[in-house]
Amino acid sequence: MAQILAPSTQWQMRISKSSPNATPITSNMWSSLLWKQNKKVSPTSSAKFRVLAIKSDNSTINRLEGLLNLDITPFTDKIIAEYIWIGGTGIDVRSKSRTISKPVEDPSELPKWNYDGSSTGQAPGDDSEVILYPQAIFKDPFRGGNNILVICDSYTPQGEPIPTNKRHRAAEIFSNPKVQAEVPWYGIEQEYTLLQTNVKWPLGWPVGGYPGPQGPYYCSAGADKSFGRDISDAHYKACLYAGINISGTNGEVMPGQWEYQVGPSVGIEAGDHIWASRYILERITEQAGVVLSLDPKPIEGDWNGAGCHTNYSTKSMREDGGFEVIKKAILNLSLRHKDHISAYGEGNERRLTGKHETASINTFSWGVANRGCSIRVGRDTEKNGKGKSSTIMARPLYSGSR
Repeated sequence: MAQILAPSTQWQMRISKSSPNATPITSNMWSSLLWKQNKKVSPTSSAKFRVLAIKSDNSTINRLEGLLNLDITPFTDKIIAEYIWIGGTGIDVRSKSRTISKPVEDPSELPKWNYDGSSTGQAPGDDSEVILYPQAIFKDPFRGGNNILVICDSYTPQGEPIPTNKRHRAAEIFSNPKVQAEVPWYGIEQEYTLLQTNVKWPLGWPVGGYPGPQGPYYCSAGADKSFGRDISDAHYKACLYAGINISGTNGEVMPGQWEYQVGPSVGIEAGDHIWASRYILERITEQAGVVLSLDPKPIEGDWNGAGCHTNYSTKSMREDGGFEVIKKAILNLSLRHKDHISAYGEGNERRLTGKHETASINTFSWGVANRGCSIRVGRDTEKNGKGKSSTIMARPLYSGSR
């Protein structure tokens, strides 16, 4: 099982294995490094003892953790804001840090910023400046304190949304009074795969080989069935700390694969929360030395893919007679199936095959409690004639959801 790698809370002395003369550091050797002060010796500092740090090519002392965990709030009002945006592929997240003079509570209090769009595939080199507009704020689980994560979208210097800025149009739709009156709820189920760093093979799989067939791994426990639980749990807590409306998590059908759910959220908030959660997951897997993959079908063959299923409902669907409203919405979706498929992201033709609990990418279908349909309606919705949600196979909220 992968573990989150963090520096020890104590200083560490590491001896290179390649050195033939290296010997373990014993307690006696450490005590010889501590020079206790006594009354006969004039103190050179207010400390009770001094540590003599050995410097050599074969040893290092790790002091990073103390600095990374440094609480700066007693010493300054300044905070660190991590500006986050979606890159040119529509699925990659980028970020950079900025010092802000004091804590903020609303994105409108933050300044706009810029980045080099030619380095993210979003602008030509001869006119590369792209402007970041802060849109949503979350607490920073990595830096703590008053530091924040800031979800941004991207514009030209003239104030026009760049082509990959899908959030701008989504925000326009959600701000429409008719849409607001329907109070659209979203619940997003993000599946992902954890890969070993050097070989890009799923976590827990033998290198170049395969585990046993699918079956024992879904929602499982045990070292031979569950791989990466610490990453999933770390992500869960980090999202709750950040203020993301994460509602659950579970191990998925393919070993090394996990899922978490964000929502129910209203309107554009759902998109901001899912993108912030993806960024946090990228940072946690970075620290763990594991590669995060949102690829729809990371392993070919008799293995489940990874989707981003979206549960959706409106006020009319949740009221009496709502099942008829749901069926009308399903009909409207069926008439634009190809348009929607083109917006779901690249690679879904490898996942939506009609096998492994998916519908065929070429055929629209719906059913009650049928996991092999494009849209699945819950049993309770059918029974009650209304419902809180219906599940769409891969509906993106804004930009390139998988």
